[in-house]
Amino acid sequence: MKQRIITAVIAAAVFLPIVIYGNLPFVLFIYLLATIGLYEALRMKKITITSVPGVLSLLLMWVLLIPGQWMPENPLFTKMEFLVIGVLLLLTYTVISKNRFNFDEVGFSLLSIIYVGLGFFYFIEIRDISLAYVFFALVVIWSTDSGAYFIGKAMGKTKLWPEISPNKTVEGSLGGVVCAILVAIIFQFTVGFEHGLIITVVIASILSVVGQMGDLVESALKRHYGVKDSGNLLPGHGGILDRFDSLLFVLPLLHFIHKFIS
Repeated sequence: MKQRIITAVIAAAVFLPIVIYGNLPFVLFIYLLATIGLYEALRMKKITITSVPGVLSLLLMWVLLIPGQWMPENPLFTKMEFLVIGVLLLLTYTVISKNRFNFDEVGFSLLSIIYVGLGFFYFIEIRDISLAYVFFALVVIWSTDSGAYFIGKAMGKTKLWPEISPNKTVEGSLGGVVCAILVAIIFQFTVGFEHGLIITVVIASILSVVGQMGDLVESALKRHYGVKDSGNLLPGHGGILDRFDSLLFVLPLLHFIHKFIS
């Protein structure tokens, strides 16, 4: 626990000022996090980032990460067209490599690009909308994680999904949602949010549930490939995907919610 706290404090001291400042340093920082995240994902499938498919995957993800406000009005190629080109190149490489890199690995690479790339892309987009949105997402996720951990430890009896994550309980999961709602209410009355209290509570509840699903998805991925953590960059926490698994689900959804209710 002590190691987790020390790592969290140091990470927050680096992460939060960059998020607050925004602009190019923030975008470059997100590119760095996404690059490490993709490396961790591909490593589970034993695809090295320096291999031909690894480099192609990385380049495709970097294209997906380009902020919307940086894109020209009428680009020569859209992001979707770049993705199609990437699919064709990856499939072509299955032939060149004589199936040492196969169709299954093409599918895994593409899904990893979308999973990691789009999740972090929407981090950039949410930051462009409002810093308050970023902090709202962060406090909802952090309060959900903390609430689920402590309430699950104190009251947890019913396993939530033992085949995927044996330690998670239904009581902990519900406790995480309750904590997220309470923190969202405090957030509304202190920092202020552009929506009313009821909408803020509804959004927090949805994000809390979806964030927990993102955590479970990452757990399922690791369990399938037989790894404990996605990486070891953050002592006591694992890798980038271990720390951002909830946000990779929450941030796209928060962006869609913003578009819907604005």
